Amino acid sequence: MFSKDAREASDVFYKQGQGDVLLNYENELVLARKKGSKDPYYVPTDFNISIDNPIAVVDKNVDKHGTRKVAEAFVQFVFTPPAQREYAGEGFRPVNAQVAKEFASKYPKVKKLVTVQDFGGWGQIDSKFFADNAIFEQILRKIGRGG
Repeated sequence: MFSKDAREASDVFYKQGQGDVLLNYENELVLARKKGSKDPYYVPTDFNISIDNPIAVVDKNVDKHGTRKVAEAFVQFVFTPPAQREYAGEGFRPVNAQVAKEFASKYPKVKKLVTVQDFGGWGQIDSKFFADNAIFEQILRKIGRGG
């Protein structure tokens, strides 16, 4: 059975001791280390995948609740040095160049950061990897976990 998300995968690996290898987001490994894990972890630095966490103000919601100003202020704050330092301390690589320099020793430099666009965008990724009979489903069938 596959875990439903990254945190559950970490819990199964670290707390329940299931699995030989955990392939997960870097911030999950930083969190595990903060919680006392001594297990070594490796961050691939020749190539790695950028996992972007977009942020947006939802017009319909902020207009309904009268929260546009605070929502827009929060979106702006997320990219400031103080906010980026908080994120960096929790295991998320800062996107602010100044803060990235401050945390350079914590996050190994990645030579080639691969993005969704390198794979042709989400439409191509979905059809190639996640649609019916695509690569992910084929792998599951081969290991006896899919229909």
